[in-house]
Amino acid sequence: MSTTQSDGIEAALRGCRPADIDPIVVDAADLESTAPEHLRDLKAELAARGYQPATLSVAARFDSGDTLAAQREADRLRELVRAASFLGAGRIEVGLDEIADREAAEPALSALAERARREGVELVRVDGGSTAA
Repeated sequence: MSTTQSDGIEAALRGCRPADIDPIVVDAADLESTAPEHLRDLKAELAARGYQPATLSVAARFDSGDTLAAQREADRLRELVRAASFLGAGRIEVGLDEIADREAAEPALSALAERARREGVELVRVDGGSTAA
């Protein structure tokens, strides 16, 4: 066990300096693929142009009460969390406008938030124009 106490984020921030790069929001609907090779190429091209993906924005579609459809949507969203992490985005915004049964979707969204946390990505729910974590 270490006897020194970590300064946490303060230690990391001490050495920070501005970077000549523009943070951007990437719309998930504009991604051609979430395959690693495609994301690697996209990340490199964005960096070459002076951009850094800060946020990946996605619209969730839990628009039916069908359990299998909800599972497919949860799988799609997990893939996008992975893509956000791979791109180096610090957050994923999940739009929740099209949800037929919010109670049925909640377990999938909670699991998605946990997955995002493990991937080092902040999940932010965007519900009809309002934002909540």
